Amino acid sequence: MAIQSSFKNMTLCLFAVCIVSSALLAAVYALTKAPIEAADKAKTAGAIARVVPEFEGEPVLSTVEMGGKEYTYYTVSKAGKPVGYAIMSSAVGFSGPVSLMVGITSDRVIFSTSVLSQAETPGLGAKCVEPAFAGQFTNLDPAVKKLAVKKDGGDIDAITASTITSRAYTKAVEIAVAVFDTIVSGGSADTGDAVT
Repeated sequence: MAIQSSFKNMTLCLFAVCIVSSALLAAVYALTKAPIEAADKAKTAGAIARVVPEFEGEPVLSTVEMGGKEYTYYTVSKAGKPVGYAIMSSAVGFSGPVSLMVGITSDRVIFSTSVLSQAETPGLGAKCVEPAFAGQFTNLDPAVKKLAVKKDGGDIDAITASTITSRAYTKAVEIAVAVFDTIVSGGSADTGDAVT
């Protein structure tokens, strides 16, 4: 005998589908949470290792407030002295935020940069990850070179047909330098735990 279609039956059926779907989503979340967190930690650790000089021990996670915004950074040390800072920074590009990890040595020289995330146009702004553009920031002394694209009077060559992305990348690096200045001047920082 077929079940008659009624408001009560449809409501019970919809309720059952929602319960089963919710249970499945919860199970998938529980199964994938730890691997996703581990992958994020590995990505961060890799970015830190690429942007700072050789160090000993584990990077120490901290935050600092600058201009009403909180920035995350990692301090790396060698022989008990800080040798550099890996600072997370971002600026809005053509298609959204361009997020970077910027490594700055203790003597205020940009050691290197690494793109954490970006959604720029493939073949144009997405070239910001390539060494031809990103390599300009390696061992760059912001006291000697101006952190702006040449079109704006600076020393950075923009990516062809991607001035907005180039400006965003450069701005993110400039923000990281300002965060570094805040850190070393004793700005309001909150020291956290070592990253493993």
